[in-house]
Amino acid sequence: MQIQDDNEPYDQINVVPMLDLAYVLLVIFIIMTTASVQGIKVNLPKASNAPSLAKPQTKAITITEGGQIFLDTYPVSLEELRTQLGALKAANPELPVVVKGDTVVEYGRVMEVLELLGQLDITQLGLVTQKLVK
Repeated sequence: MQIQDDNEPYDQINVVPMLDLAYVLLVIFIIMTTASVQGIKVNLPKASNAPSLAKPQTKAITITEGGQIFLDTYPVSLEELRTQLGALKAANPELPVVVKGDTVVEYGRVMEVLELLGQLDITQLGLVTQKLVK
């Protein structure tokens, strides 16, 4: 083992602390970016004491303020929604579905989706709202 004299300059740089910092920053960056990806953003109506209805196999139908329909995060038409939900219902007869409609979306558009769910005999249904803040 070589002993360093106090008067001699160092000829090597210890990069381990810099690598530790880089790894920590990388992990924080990964966690923050995955936490911000949550699907389609809509302005939800307010409700008090709304129970949490989401389950891991729950399918989410989102209706944006422009009337566009999304199944989970994929845009679909009503016919595509019927086809995909029919296939999912065949695989899981107790298929839970939640509907998230923007506060300014036309009421008729939400009713079209609810009617489609009724035709497919999907009874595990929830409407997503925000908690009322006082």
